[in-house]
Amino acid sequence: MMILAGKTIVSAVRPPYSYGDEFVHQFLFALRLCWFPLLVSTIAFGFGAPGLQAANFLVLFGALDRLGGFFVLASIREFAPFVTAVVLAGVAGTAITADLGARKIREELDALQVLGVDPVKSLVVPRFLALMIVTGLFDVYALIFGIFGGVVATLVNGAPLGPFWATFFGNASTTDLWGSFLKCTLFGAIIAVVCSYKGMTAKGGAEGVGRAVNQAVVIAFLGIFAFNYVFTQTLLATNPEMLVIK
Repeated sequence: MMILAGKTIVSAVRPPYSYGDEFVHQFLFALRLCWFPLLVSTIAFGFGAPGLQAANFLVLFGALDRLGGFFVLASIREFAPFVTAVVLAGVAGTAITADLGARKIREELDALQVLGVDPVKSLVVPRFLALMIVTGLFDVYALIFGIFGGVVATLVNGAPLGPFWATFFGNASTTDLWGSFLKCTLFGAIIAVVCSYKGMTAKGGAEGVGRAVNQAVVIAFLGIFAFNYVFTQTLLATNPEMLVIK
């Protein structure tokens, strides 16, 4: 997978750039496939987990106005990128693995190599770039609707929205936003590489393709969790002001 990631990055920056049409197709495909599941997931997750659960806890201390600050920690830093990555891996990632796996079983990838066409440049690179960009854009989408879930949780508890927004903007920073966006974009890169690799190495007919799809999702999740730990630790270590809750 690391070798494939290296080849993909090199192929993406090395001319000729002949993957434009396939890139646009994959971008629109992922966009069309994932927007509604992500909409439902982010609102439900934002309203349920950090929304109602945190609100019920804060009500015990008469500090429901701190819910906005908590959403900076919960939604912007963690839940929005995580939900985005999970939906993209489960929907777009599985489609990539199934598509490349079917091509591998039909020996289309071998035929491309015989014709002198690099499968990495023609098939993996457009999917890699499309998934990175669409995952980063969907992070903004997830942030908006995740925070909307927090607004609904505040209203359900009969509290005014003024204190929610005051603590939210008091704790939010540009570092939180670019960190969330960058992390989510790199999640997309991990999903694309893992799913492309499992698809291109599938074997054993239709059953093998199904097995590859299953393995791709599990490995992608594990890669996302491991990378999130390293990224978050690095971000907090280099920006200690983020550890202070205002």
